[in-house]
Amino acid sequence: MKRPVPPLSTVRADPPSSPRYPPPVTTPTTGAQRRIAIAVDLSDESAFAVQWAVQNYLRPGDAVILLHIQLTSVLYGADWGHAMDVVENPSKETRQKLEDDFDNFTTTKANTLSQPLVEANIPFKIHIVKDHDLKERLCLEVERLGLCVMIMGSRGFGATKRKGKGRLGSVSDYCVRHCVCPVVVVRYSDEDVDAEVDSAKKGSEEEPVFHDADDHDPKEVSNK
Repeated sequence: MKRPVPPLSTVRADPPSSPRYPPPVTTPTTGAQRRIAIAVDLSDESAFAVQWAVQNYLRPGDAVILLHIQLTSVLYGADWGHAMDVVENPSKETRQKLEDDFDNFTTTKANTLSQPLVEANIPFKIHIVKDHDLKERLCLEVERLGLCVMIMGSRGFGATKRKGKGRLGSVSDYCVRHCVCPVVVVRYSDEDVDAEVDSAKKGSEEEPVFHDADDHDPKEVSNK
């Protein structure tokens, strides 16, 4: 008579970790169906991108990472201009105070940008990283955090203007070309009328396809 085969015990396999990709921690966004980055640069255009995402893109079950890269080479303000008068050869104490003041400003502004998410009861996390390379770090953080889509405003990220079809700025264009996930670029017009959203969304979420932003026709979105 054969002995019954004992059931196998349940084995939980943890994902591998490395210094570059540390194991994830439990956050308010853990367990979301889609984890979506909204890249913000503390400008009004970034605020509009957050509002646009809440009104037109996000759906129940989503979670948002407000992703901000604070440049380290020089202090920048909400419009990517100098945050304050530059002091020639500042002392260590002066530089530290300037950095602390700007850190506080960044955190306060990011909390303000998150208000549409709070009002819509959408779980979110504010993720601020310091780096000298804005474009590359945005893409690296999206990959490192395992995010499925990145939404960003264009003007604060170096957008230029031309008649007719909109052109992406250097940062937006870089992210469209190099980010591992689809990128949605929201453009806010000067006039208080309709906003344009460049169709920089590269393919589907399952099979992202990389395209030059100029290959797409812009879509009209109401500025509610």
